[in-house]
Amino acid sequence: MFKSLKEKLNKAVSKLSEMVYSKGGKEEKVESASGEVKKEDKSIGLLDRFKITKTIKRALGKEVVLTEEDVEEVLEELELELLEADVAYEVTEKLIQSLRDQLVGRRIGPQEDPEEVVKEALKKAIKEILSQKKVDIYKIIEEKRKKGEPTVILFVGINGTGKTTTIAKLAYLLKKKGYSVVLAAGDTFRAGAIEQLEEHARRIGVKVIKQQRGADSAAVIYDAIEHAKARGIDVVLADTAGRQATNVNLMEEIRKVVRVTKPDLVIFVGDALTGNDAIVQAQEFNRVVDFDGVILTKVDADAKGGAALSIAYAIGKPILFLGTGQRYEDLEEFTPEWMIERLFKD
Repeated sequence: MFKSLKEKLNKAVSKLSEMVYSKGGKEEKVESASGEVKKEDKSIGLLDRFKITKTIKRALGKEVVLTEEDVEEVLEELELELLEADVAYEVTEKLIQSLRDQLVGRRIGPQEDPEEVVKEALKKAIKEILSQKKVDIYKIIEEKRKKGEPTVILFVGINGTGKTTTIAKLAYLLKKKGYSVVLAAGDTFRAGAIEQLEEHARRIGVKVIKQQRGADSAAVIYDAIEHAKARGIDVVLADTAGRQATNVNLMEEIRKVVRVTKPDLVIFVGDALTGNDAIVQAQEFNRVVDFDGVILTKVDADAKGGAALSIAYAIGKPILFLGTGQRYEDLEEFTPEWMIERLFKD
């Protein structure tokens, strides 16, 4: 997961920290000091000995003040590598500028670990990018529940992103948390969509409200909302037909669905494997329906990681969940800390 992005970030950390070591260490004292380490404990591995040598070098060295010239070459290289990892251009620029602002002029004392200094700067920059306004689904459900009303969540996105499966995963999660759920088969356009949702519903033990294929999607979802009201059901999860964002007529239809059903939340489902295409799709859908948040699917197979890092900043909407596998349990609640932990985990 995110292998390419992780490698590129760690490469930048290594290069910047090595520059600090070479700028602030005292080579002539390191050889004898590291020799003493070897004599004292021959069981120390080569990698650990190298780290100890660097630590001694810094401890015997001097304070280093980073200049723009010190960091610019590494930042330029990192910028290109982030773009190769499908990180959106505006997000790459934001990340690089944040690092530049944090590192240029930074004083690193002999007792500080340069790797940790650079890592913390990167973590802070990434957290700024990912920290969009939070949407608390459970709080919304609880508030509607107190009023005796169902929470209506509408899902949008193009075919092939895993939208229907994601609806089933969220239904499974909500049911585990004690909420009652009904599904609305609002994708009346795609062949097999209603049957697919019905099969998921059967497996997780919830009801589906449906009509025949070709029926009005807004009417199906409206029926599901009325069903939930009549039976005191907590949440309506509504599927919609996957629409290419370039199809004006179909996008107008999704706008109509939102207008008629008045959902409490509209969630865009995007495929992490499509990289920057997922961001473009999200931007187009956001122009039409002004959705509230994102669920990214297939994150477990995403070696690059660019979409997960970029999409929230690019559209100004938070990532709510990540699809991380094929099972119903494989839906992770997203936080910036979750992403940062996986990017910098050894």
